[in-house]
Amino acid sequence: MRIRSLDIYHVAMPLKYPWRTAYGEDHEIHSVLVCAHSDDHVAWSESAPLEMPTYSAESAAGVFLNVSEFLGPRIVGREYDSPEDLNDRLRLFKGNPFAKAALEIAWWTLQAKHEQRSLHELLGGSNREVSAGADFGIQDSFDMLLGNIRQAIEAGFPRVKLKVAPGWDLEMLKAVRSTFPDVRVHIDCNGGYTLDDADLFSEMDSFNLEFIEQPLANDDILDHAALAGMIDTPICLDESVNSVRAVEQALQVKACEYVNIKPGRVGGLANSIRVHDVCRDAGVPVWVGGMLESAVGSAICVELATLPNFLYPGDLFPSSRFYEHDLGSPTIDLTEQKTMMPFINGLPEPDPDLLERYTIQRKTLTAD
Repeated sequence: MRIRSLDIYHVAMPLKYPWRTAYGEDHEIHSVLVCAHSDDHVAWSESAPLEMPTYSAESAAGVFLNVSEFLGPRIVGREYDSPEDLNDRLRLFKGNPFAKAALEIAWWTLQAKHEQRSLHELLGGSNREVSAGADFGIQDSFDMLLGNIRQAIEAGFPRVKLKVAPGWDLEMLKAVRSTFPDVRVHIDCNGGYTLDDADLFSEMDSFNLEFIEQPLANDDILDHAALAGMIDTPICLDESVNSVRAVEQALQVKACEYVNIKPGRVGGLANSIRVHDVCRDAGVPVWVGGMLESAVGSAICVELATLPNFLYPGDLFPSSRFYEHDLGSPTIDLTEQKTMMPFINGLPEPDPDLLERYTIQRKTLTAD
């Protein structure tokens, strides 16, 4: 398949309510969308590293720059029979998984159209329901958080994820557990703590958490292994697993018992499949994470989550949860059982009017 041209968009999508985590606050979600053209088809991808390099070392403006000035020009106008071919072409560039994912995911969606197959089938998944969880950032008050959790439970969400940060952790969990002693809960620290906080995490053992997600630094594996030996609650890695090699090393040193897979963070869908397979072979469950993408990117995560080792409810949010107007169409909706079926009649694509409204900068690359 020949990639004839690329349209690259840096967009900013306003949120209904600020998304607060250990690394700060976002009022809008910045992402990069790529529209890839072959001779016969057009397909879309989305990579959402956020506005600032807070979740990882990448930012949306940086991804846009790298894709439009360096990575994109290197791949456009060439034939690629597999995602490995494309990844090999990009291998000289160090790191930058979100930028690479923007292009690699576009190969997959374009190939699915060429083969007239669903993306989940192309990935090796199945036409099965995927389960979604409810996520809550740091709220204005405990009462606000408890009210939102109650709504999620009444709506039928199978688990709740809570963002924590120093000052919004132990007392918050006490309030949640005293009100909802039996709800399935895990917490996400987004790397906001150090090994000096081991006693704090030991106290959390009494809260019957499913796991603690990314308690320590984003570039750390060994300290996570040390912490895992100090507490009873399982650890899940997110930011630290930014490559296949990273997850192999994490499992070798027993740094985690769960792994969150985000296609952008690991450099695309081929790497996501490999991380899934490494974890499956090690008996470690995985689940799909989200970056509050539009329906364009969220649908990619739904398709990925149909692989068999995605055993924990994912970050698959209905469009109305965060956006008044989702950039992608059709929007993401959940069944009453808080599940989704994969897409068999084509993936969501950007609404042209909203794309124009939300675009900050754009560039077109052609084979010429």
